[in-house]
Amino acid sequence: MKIIKEIIPEPVVSAIKLSRDYIERFPKSLEAFYHPWRRDTTRRLKQYKNRYQGERCFVIGNGPSLRKMDLTKLRNEYTFGMNRIYLMFPKLGFPTTFFVSINDLVIEQTAADIQKMNIPKFVSWRARKWLNPADDLYFLYTTYTGPKFEHKATGRLWEGATVTFVALQLAYYFGFERVILIGVDHSFSTKGNPNTTVISQGDDPDHFHPAYFGKGFRWQLPDLHTSELAYAMARREFAAEGREVVDATIGGKLTIFPKTKYDQLF
Repeated sequence: MKIIKEIIPEPVVSAIKLSRDYIERFPKSLEAFYHPWRRDTTRRLKQYKNRYQGERCFVIGNGPSLRKMDLTKLRNEYTFGMNRIYLMFPKLGFPTTFFVSINDLVIEQTAADIQKMNIPKFVSWRARKWLNPADDLYFLYTTYTGPKFEHKATGRLWEGATVTFVALQLAYYFGFERVILIGVDHSFSTKGNPNTTVISQGDDPDHFHPAYFGKGFRWQLPDLHTSELAYAMARREFAAEGREVVDATIGGKLTIFPKTKYDQLF
């Protein structure tokens, strides 16, 4: 295999990989685009296209750095919350504007919590196994493979190994001019091979709440390298349209986006 890779030019190898990925995705993509639930989502998603032009929004990661921030300042801001962000709602006193979740393990174990939230919810098409259609629920066609930054939320969205990348693609489609990241610590104390499924043995040290991935919760270790490639795509695509993504995370390890100070944004 190594000899073959040395003989075949890299562009050809990449083309073969893309073709294989497409062939594997094709049967699933037919259902994802033509299933009644997805067609309904596509119709309703169009109301969000460029709806927030000229506005700013906050994409809230779930890192422990959130505990160092006064998040009540976000009450009148547009916000994207993700995964188990709802654990913060009681203390915060208000929900995020939007909610995004794409990871199968997270959705499977928190489906009841997700279903009952009364805010626009954007989830992976795979989530149909655990969630029922609702007026505020949108099924996105997201995939693990086929790297790209999708301008249309109605199309295929690459997950980029992080729900934050999907939120950025939604923010782009919604028309937001400036996206501010917070709580994207990009650092985990739990170590292991990326995407490996593990079971928490106690309180969660890597998120804002100890019960986020608390004892007994099944989750996948992060793939920080792939997520950095995805973030770089997002930075370029926003910049190409005269828009920007900045990072206001306190003490975050991500170096892809320009830094800004959270308290100076208000």
